[in-house]
Amino acid sequence: MPRKNPYAKPDHFTRAAKDAGFPARSVFKLEEIDRRTHLLKGGLRVLDLGAAPGSWSKYAAQKVGPTGRVLAVDLEPLATALPPNAAYLQGDAFSLSDDDLSRFAPYDVVLSDMAPRTTGNRIWDQARSFELFMRALAVADRLGVRGGTFVGKIFMSDDLPAARAELRRLYASERLIRPEGTRSVSTEIFGVAAGKRE
Repeated sequence: MPRKNPYAKPDHFTRAAKDAGFPARSVFKLEEIDRRTHLLKGGLRVLDLGAAPGSWSKYAAQKVGPTGRVLAVDLEPLATALPPNAAYLQGDAFSLSDDDLSRFAPYDVVLSDMAPRTTGNRIWDQARSFELFMRALAVADRLGVRGGTFVGKIFMSDDLPAARAELRRLYASERLIRPEGTRSVSTEIFGVAAGKRE
């Protein structure tokens, strides 16, 4: 008997996101992280890596307001319109030049909700997730403002201590947050770091 896909049926988070005008339930993960860490404020500059379908960018743009700026980057087109204080750049965040990514740099906040296209091979998927997390962190290191903040998704694995060690090297504080909106079958967690050292 084939296994049911736990992601196929919309849950109350999915329905609530649609009702609020966001294309995906992931908005509630960022909203919780923001509420718990006071991440986003008016006037901040935000880089959103792996932005599609656009919920995080739209939420961030609303929170930073008309004096703030958001640059959304993804291989895929966004499924939502962004407000005037946000821009979208289609492409591979790791192939684009720093000049391309620097439209609103230096960034106060760098977000990464990137995840690999899962293969079903847990070890491979975890390794790819770790690689994406570390590459996003490297972008934040280059383009983030001193004192800035980073939020990155990573799958829980034996690589997690190395990811946390790199966060502690680059930032004054770090913590892990698993938002309530995360599906029970998911191994994802978010590394949140504040106080970029350089």
